[in-house]
Amino acid sequence: MGVTPAPSPVEKSFSIDGFGHQVETLAADTYSWVAHDSGLALTAIGFAFGLYAIFYGIRWAIGRVLSDSHEVTTWRGFVGRIVRRTRSVFIAIASIYLVTRVIPMPGLLQRVVNTAFTISFAVQGALWVRELLLALVERRAADSEASHELASAIGIIKVMVNVVVWVVATILILDNLGVNVTALVAGLGVGGIAIGFAAQGIFGDLFAALAILFDRPFKVGDVISYGGNTGTVEAIGLKTTRVRAISGEQLVISNAKLLDQQISNLRRIEERRVAFIISVIYQTSPDLLEAIPREIEAMIRARELCRFDRVHFIQFSPSSLDFEIAYHVVVPDLVTMMDERQLIALGIIRRFAGLGISFAHPTQTSFAALADGTIIDPRPIPEKRRDQPEPGAQARPA
Repeated sequence: MGVTPAPSPVEKSFSIDGFGHQVETLAADTYSWVAHDSGLALTAIGFAFGLYAIFYGIRWAIGRVLSDSHEVTTWRGFVGRIVRRTRSVFIAIASIYLVTRVIPMPGLLQRVVNTAFTISFAVQGALWVRELLLALVERRAADSEASHELASAIGIIKVMVNVVVWVVATILILDNLGVNVTALVAGLGVGGIAIGFAAQGIFGDLFAALAILFDRPFKVGDVISYGGNTGTVEAIGLKTTRVRAISGEQLVISNAKLLDQQISNLRRIEERRVAFIISVIYQTSPDLLEAIPREIEAMIRARELCRFDRVHFIQFSPSSLDFEIAYHVVVPDLVTMMDERQLIALGIIRRFAGLGISFAHPTQTSFAALADGTIIDPRPIPEKRRDQPEPGAQARPA
């Protein structure tokens, strides 16, 4: 016994062939249904109008409440924008479709309503998704100070969103109409791969620009450090970022290459930590060594913009005794930090001079010895003067 193939979606709705005949059949069936069961038909029409009025009223009320929120920077504007994109045609078709779920209608009319609802829902869903994605992009861009620099990138995003959303909606509609979309999807996939390979550099910089826009590792005006370069961000473009180096020249770097490196955002420093080592000579007495941490701590605590961390003796170096000093400057400004560091360093020098503490510098002492271990004084012996008498000898009388 042969297997009967399942009817395609086209057969379940209506075929393209013989469209005129099916229109005539639809009109005849609808007229017959209204003529023989006018009460049920009027009830269906009344329910459809009632549902349309309810849904339209809900949309109007929400739009009225959110009418003052056109900006997507707020959630009211975000929701209001999506609600305002709900089309009246979709509301009407959805109302009729809901009525057909309750009140029986002629088979062909039922299938036409189902097909119309599928198409309208796909189109309306595409509008909702499009507005949702664009609202998210614009909301994020509005929070960024570099949004005016990335206007072209945002424009490209809108084009890409429109293309993707409507392509997906079209495929869904065709699939529900019974069209074999497998070959179409495969062709789009191959075409997308080819375009991606051909423009991977452009898309790489574009997505890097979007990463800067959404992730915001830095913004215009920030001082950043990357790859041995330090400067102020002047512009963030679709393909490149421009940085004004501290030496004066403008550095231009690809967005993709920039994000591939480790970036230090110096503008986001809340406070700066200073740590350095000072060295004193081994001849410093234990009492003075013990006094050094107290003296330096008092000096740092006396500075209004500094927060003391620690001072410790850390090691015996070959030619010095080393102390490590650490403190925080509670402002992010680099010049202020350098000023405070300079004042503290000069204060340490003055205080050590008053206490008689000497700073160490690299020195090396060499000892010479005979074979038996006797130390030899390396200093030269001065020559004796001829008129100088030997020790213990009496001077001759003149």
